[in-house]
Amino acid sequence: MKVKKNLGLYLHIPFCVKKCSYCDFYSFNPESEEFIENYVSAMMLQMEDISESCRSHTVNTVYLGGGTPSMLPASQLSRLLDSVKHNFKLEKNTEITMEVNPGTVNYKYLKAMRKAGINRLSIGMQSANDKELSTLGRIHTFAEFGETYKSARDAGFDNISIDIMYGLPSQTISSLRRTLEHVAELEPDHISLYCLKIEEGTPFFAMRDTLMLPDDDTEYDMYETAVEFLSRHGYERYEMSNFAKDGKYSRHNLKYWNCEEYIGIGAAAHSYFGGERYSVIRDASTYIDGLEVLEAGISIIDESRMIEKKESMNEYVMLRMRLDEGIDGALFRERYGVDFHKRFGQYLDEYIEGGFVKKTGENYSFTTKGMFVSNYILSAVLDFSPESLSSI
Repeated sequence: MKVKKNLGLYLHIPFCVKKCSYCDFYSFNPESEEFIENYVSAMMLQMEDISESCRSHTVNTVYLGGGTPSMLPASQLSRLLDSVKHNFKLEKNTEITMEVNPGTVNYKYLKAMRKAGINRLSIGMQSANDKELSTLGRIHTFAEFGETYKSARDAGFDNISIDIMYGLPSQTISSLRRTLEHVAELEPDHISLYCLKIEEGTPFFAMRDTLMLPDDDTEYDMYETAVEFLSRHGYERYEMSNFAKDGKYSRHNLKYWNCEEYIGIGAAAHSYFGGERYSVIRDASTYIDGLEVLEAGISIIDESRMIEKKESMNEYVMLRMRLDEGIDGALFRERYGVDFHKRFGQYLDEYIEGGFVKKTGENYSFTTKGMFVSNYILSAVLDFSPESLSSI
């Protein structure tokens, strides 16, 4: 029987009105409309170049991220999506998500997005507190977010995700709870809850010694508060930072956590395809020249490596343990021909008594407490596992 091969597409739009103080993603304010036009044309050329290698795959998720994809003019957005449909075989019910920042769209634009084929939105609210939004460097107020959300519903979007952040400078558990209450009143279909990370190269990194950040214990209390609140309001946590109503999980992001194949289009985009992980150069101008000026001989691929069995298993454990369902030993054995308990599980056992890990039969998963310190636990577990695969 022929095995069905599904594929996700990630389209990186690196344009922003203003870079937020915490953001380390590749993004910038474009110099002109002509530059945006050239960038979109280069993305279309990249899709043409790789389409032949994807003939045996069916695209069932498309994700437009950034940056701020909603900075694209509606005409450019339509051209980009038409190119996706032209170069790839799409599943009938393909999930097509676009990130949206309040302050960059109106009802007319959202209606055009829906008509172009976008059927899921991810709106970056971050907080319902205007002072917190200002500290983050966001360009919108909570009231403007509310207008964007209402316009999206009016435009026909019935699958909307909202981003919330915690661990912000001077944020309290009370202010986070008020944000959660405002969000619950809106009844979005999906909520992403992210802890602020101070990344090198960002304005926050330069200010790190003066930022009034909550300590680790307070951050955990915030996370636990949010998890309990969202559960009471009908949101199922299916991944460490993601909650959904009525099973409306992010199908695209599940590809990452399940180690499934996806291809990144655009500058700084990453891919996992054919057992290889690779990234595109982190420079939009060079990216455009590499695709449009063939005589320049510029390769748009930055880094590339084949993933061997040991690394693949480590990645699978790191990513699958982010999910509430964790790792099923039987599925792991079917995938790799390896006993999960002998390879990894025996090192997770020591965290059961402390309430960080739970085990049911062959299944291992993190508790809420375990998820909060999962990076520490998994780093220890993966370090302890044998270095040699000679017996596999």
